[in-house]
Amino acid sequence: MPRFRIHRIKDAPKENFRWAAHTGGLTIVKPKDYDLDREVDAATPYAAWKLLAGDGRALRPGDLLENVPGEGLSGELQIAKYIGFERAQWYVPEPKPETNSPTADLSTLAESISHSL
Repeated sequence: MPRFRIHRIKDAPKENFRWAAHTGGLTIVKPKDYDLDREVDAATPYAAWKLLAGDGRALRPGDLLENVPGEGLSGELQIAKYIGFERAQWYVPEPKPETNSPTADLSTLAESISHSL
């Protein structure tokens, strides 16, 4: 049976999520906005939702379910929304390009001028 890891949305981001306009499709989420809760065994995300609601720990809009990798599962995320579950993905910042920064060039120029004086 699939296993789901539960990530609970923190209070401040929860308020932002609550008041944001609903958008369909993939939702990008940041790990810093979530606390790891626990893991549950359930056949589907909806079965996990029902199990947690029965335990008095219902999923709230903005909470995440993550398939625990293994047995053909990829660790994909699903976010609980008011209308059900939709796909989610952890935010991954783009790597900074490795170019010479203008400040580094200026400091090198200032250093060469000071040596020549």
